[in-house]
Amino acid sequence: MDLTLLMAGVLAFAILMYVLLDGFDLGVGMLSALVPDPDWRDRMIDSIAPVWDGNETWLILGGAILFAAFPTAYGLVLPALYLPVIGMLLALIFRGVAFEFRVKARRSRRLWDFAFAAGSGTAAFLQGVLLGIFITGIGVDTPLGFGSVIFPMLTGVALMAGYALLGGTWIVLKTDGPLRDWAARSSRQLLLVVMAGIAMISAVTPLASEAVADRWFGDVWRTLALAPVPLVTVAVGWWLWRALEGHRDGLTFRLSQVVFGLGFLGLGVSLWPYAVPFSLTIWEAAAPASSLAFTAIAVVCTLPLVLVYTGYAYLVFRGKIREGEGYH
Repeated sequence: MDLTLLMAGVLAFAILMYVLLDGFDLGVGMLSALVPDPDWRDRMIDSIAPVWDGNETWLILGGAILFAAFPTAYGLVLPALYLPVIGMLLALIFRGVAFEFRVKARRSRRLWDFAFAAGSGTAAFLQGVLLGIFITGIGVDTPLGFGSVIFPMLTGVALMAGYALLGGTWIVLKTDGPLRDWAARSSRQLLLVVMAGIAMISAVTPLASEAVADRWFGDVWRTLALAPVPLVTVAVGWWLWRALEGHRDGLTFRLSQVVFGLGFLGLGVSLWPYAVPFSLTIWEAAAPASSLAFTAIAVVCTLPLVLVYTGYAYLVFRGKIREGEGYH
């Protein structure tokens, strides 16, 4: 068994799970600043109260696997990204504090509501910035300044919109009445922004990274093999639009996750098999075989537990949040 490939797969799975799960509650946090009714805001936040902290387990798991299984990549990537990583972690901490304080606050309630939304938006934006820097290559200067400033900013804004879409469809899934209708209208608007963002990032990425441009367009057969990904993404986006119009609440959230999954697939195809684009492959960055074996044992013991308690939490707290119901 190729333990390097196995650990890379588990790491990719942990990152995808974090994006899909913590992404929607970050999106709810951002949207909470836009609702016109404070009672709606309470219901939105109540909908994520049982699961939001568990969702962040996947971020911890991914960081632990990166450190243990790919220490060379960890040592190269983290120092180059210290500022946005620290900013993201501080935003997540600040958001968590605001989440708890807003429940007890009276006179300062609006301040903590703002802090919760700001922490959510900052964390989402900085995660997008990290993605943009990672795509263009750590420490690589690219033409037109895309790699140094513009491209990471674009990916930051695009990821904020994507998380907001996940959050909007989650609210559609978990609420009813006027709040559900508001979330559905907002999700349709966000879907247009997200699809435009996907198109823009796809157009800019080859300019920001010559290596990605060569992968996409350097070989006609490879280009044809990649072509179904954007076509399927457009088809799923249209399906999601129709589901939002047709009040198919359960389907809307799943389809928004599929859109993210397709984006993740396109990213993986563009960067494979590099752990540090485009200088170190996963095999060059991997730990010794003994360390990989130890890490694999730890993953076999812990991953099923994380999957079980995550699934159990969503099973127990399934269904819509009614007005006046809460978990605090």
